[in-house]
Amino acid sequence: MQRMNLSQKQMQKLSPQQIQLMKLLQVTTANLEQRIEEELEINPALESGEEEEEYDDIDSKEKEETTEEDYEKDDEFNVDDYFQDDEIPDYKTYNNNHSADDEDKTIPIEMGISFHESLIKQLGTKKLSDIDRKVGLQIVGSIDDDGYLRREIANIVNDLAFSANVMVDQDKILEVLEIIQDFDPSGVGARDLRECLLIQLRKKDSTPPIRYAVKILDENFDLFSKKHYAKLRKIYNLEEDELKSVVDDILKLNPKPGGGYSGGRNVKVHQYIVPDFTVKNTDGELDLLLNMRNAPALKVSRSFRDMLETYKATKEASKQQKKDVMFIKQKIDAAKWFIDALRQRQQTLMLVMRAILDKQKAFFLTGDETKLRPMILKDIAGKVDLDISTVSRVANSKYVQTEFGVKLLKFFFSESMTNSDGEEVSTKEIKSILQDIINEENKKKPFSDQKLMEMLKIEGYPIARRTVAKYREQLSIPVARLRKEL
Repeated sequence: MQRMNLSQKQMQKLSPQQIQLMKLLQVTTANLEQRIEEELEINPALESGEEEEEYDDIDSKEKEETTEEDYEKDDEFNVDDYFQDDEIPDYKTYNNNHSADDEDKTIPIEMGISFHESLIKQLGTKKLSDIDRKVGLQIVGSIDDDGYLRREIANIVNDLAFSANVMVDQDKILEVLEIIQDFDPSGVGARDLRECLLIQLRKKDSTPPIRYAVKILDENFDLFSKKHYAKLRKIYNLEEDELKSVVDDILKLNPKPGGGYSGGRNVKVHQYIVPDFTVKNTDGELDLLLNMRNAPALKVSRSFRDMLETYKATKEASKQQKKDVMFIKQKIDAAKWFIDALRQRQQTLMLVMRAILDKQKAFFLTGDETKLRPMILKDIAGKVDLDISTVSRVANSKYVQTEFGVKLLKFFFSESMTNSDGEEVSTKEIKSILQDIINEENKKKPFSDQKLMEMLKIEGYPIARRTVAKYREQLSIPVARLRKEL
């Protein structure tokens, strides 16, 4: 039996302007210019550049979506409501912290051929049949960015049959794969780490340490990966210094031959971070600057404004003219919303960053991570009267340049715990001390998690062993056995 019920619900619905602001908050300074260029392309009423005459803020009623019916009801509207010449919008008065004379220290990265293009080029130098060349191209296309062939050989056989109508068996795939595994960079085309290291070792001169390295990886890779050095010494009858030489040769190999490939050069390509904020210490006073270099001034198109002026002077407008004006008005509204969203983005970023700066002033003055105070998103959201999700969007994607390096804003957030003196301390402080203890340990006898727990307790941080293990993992530090060195 069907029933109809009437109920009331409270629901929060974001306006298009709010959604646009939320999206802009997630955009980093490095990508802001691209986002603005996209908006300029899709909205002809938006232009870059300065102008003397500007518009006033839009009345809330005018920000509502306009339909053709609205124009049927009200044929006339005041163009002056859209453009006010005696006021400059806030976004035009920002301090971009840069002058035209500033030196642009952007580091250009030389572009070479890509990793996969290099493999295809090397494949082209080999004398292969048409079938073998198609097999080779399929294999190269299946190699990931790290240089590994992680796709099953049987699946490659099927790929060739369905996509290229090439019928071959697995032996043919392995035959061509062996050719590709001889390409540069050394180790490319391996199906796992063990094979990758063995390919590189077999290309080296056959010295005693290299021969033992090949035998150990070929016969006892599991013992090596788990650092059971005592067992390896016994199996291969090696002295400690001999095994150390073997291990050193293996550790010099590249576990990711495709990673950081740069056009045939043995150079790793670095990603350069453009900080969104800069904090400067001037005699104990912290100055906060917002990087606005990638945010050009925007304005509403003069031609669109003139079209509205023309409509104003028209006594009787046709239906088509009304449609045209509706389109013009919608584009002008969108342009003004976008400019306003950029201004609000700037204000929100500065508001959140100032709150973080006030909370973590001791760190910004000293660079000492042990001085970081416990701080969660809720703390900052309450201080600046913003939603937690808004603060999260800012913290997760923005960077600040300090005297002690570039930091992601998320770095400054941490939970709190109580030390032996009853004081609230940041978990960042505990992790920093844990890192220092491990850095100073004897690598021949690294500390267990139990021992680390006892040492932290002596320092005044009574935490459980499982918590020590969690913090160690968050610091990307392996267990004691894997930290052991010869």
